[in-house]
Amino acid sequence: MRSGVRVGIDVGKARIGVARSDAHAMLATPVETVPRAATGDADIRRILQITEELNPIEIVVGLPLALHGGHTASTDDAVAFATALATASAIPVRLVDERLSTVSAHSALRTSGKRQKGSRGIVDQVAAVIILQHALDTERGSALPPGSLVGTNEGP
Repeated sequence: MRSGVRVGIDVGKARIGVARSDAHAMLATPVETVPRAATGDADIRRILQITEELNPIEIVVGLPLALHGGHTASTDDAVAFATALATASAIPVRLVDERLSTVSAHSALRTSGKRQKGSRGIVDQVAAVIILQHALDTERGSALPPGSLVGTNEGP
C-alpha cells in the first residue's frame, strides 16, 4: 500500500463532492462540496486549491458506469472532468468505478437520521468518501493502484 494523502471526487451535474484520505491511506473523510461551474473552470480551480493545501499523491475521480458496465452521459461527463483536471494539475488523476456510490450515500444519510431535503451538499461529500474509501480498500487488497490513470493508454 502506497502511503500519502489521496483526494476523492464525485462529479455531479450541479455539485462536486470532495473527500480526502489520511496520510496512511486508511480512512476517507469529507472535505467540501464545490459548485459545478456552468461555464469556465471555477470548479477545477477550487479543486486545485484544495489539492495545493492537502498535497495528495493522486486524485481519484468516480466513474459512474451503468449497472451493466457501459458508458452513460454521466460517464462521459466524469471522464471529461477528470481529463480537464489532469491537464490542469501535475497530480496524477485516476478514474475508479463508482456504481451506486450516490445511492449508498443517500442510504447512509437516511440511516444516520439526516433529512434528504437539507443534505444535498452533504450527499456529494459522502459519495466522494465512498468512492475514495473503495479505492483505498481496493488498493489495500490488491497492492495495485485502483482504477485507470487518466492521460495514458491505461485510461478509458
